[in-house]
Amino acid sequence: MPNRHVQPDLRHLTDQYELTEDELDTTLRAVMETHPADEDLWVFGYGSLMWQPDFPFEERMLATVHGYHRSFCVYSHVWRGTKDNPGLVLGLDNGGSCRGVAYRVGAKLAEQTVENLIRREMVTRVYIPRWVSARIGDRTVRAHTYTAAHNHVQYAGKLSEKETLELIRQGHGRGGPNTEYLMNTVTHLEEMGIVDKPLGRLRDLVAMQPNYR
Repeated sequence: MPNRHVQPDLRHLTDQYELTEDELDTTLRAVMETHPADEDLWVFGYGSLMWQPDFPFEERMLATVHGYHRSFCVYSHVWRGTKDNPGLVLGLDNGGSCRGVAYRVGAKLAEQTVENLIRREMVTRVYIPRWVSARIGDRTVRAHTYTAAHNHVQYAGKLSEKETLELIRQGHGRGGPNTEYLMNTVTHLEEMGIVDKPLGRLRDLVAMQPNYR
């Protein structure tokens, strides 16, 4: 049985910008080798996965992860922007804690779910697959999620509020306008009773602008 504390070994990844099919397959193997084959998979979502998971699940629960916080720290070159006109999307960055959603996926669908998530989240290398401890009520589960890669060109780090707003207002990519991403995220956080004051303030500032989309 895999050691439940071991993280996927991703040393196979090169410094290329996009993930190749061979690297995708090797990344999938690395993740699944650290997950017991007969156990259900928990997935932790903190951004668009909260309102657009795109995978079947057995259970959906509010959860808290410590050691990381939700932040607009990733330049979007695909889904909410382009290389020439980047948007800004959420990542899990170091420090603090994050309130989000944990999905329980049946063991038989675990590998397919992880593959779909790698294809979705790792279009480029700015996200790193990771196991985290997610607190759900009075229990803790081991959950699969994606944290921001600090050594990637798309890692924005800590931006000022002005810089953040400018990027969100200008961004438009394969998934639509960046402002829509912000609005959807805050709306779903509020529906679940999750308070994220920085994101709420960004939403209010963007909404003050006529034709903000």
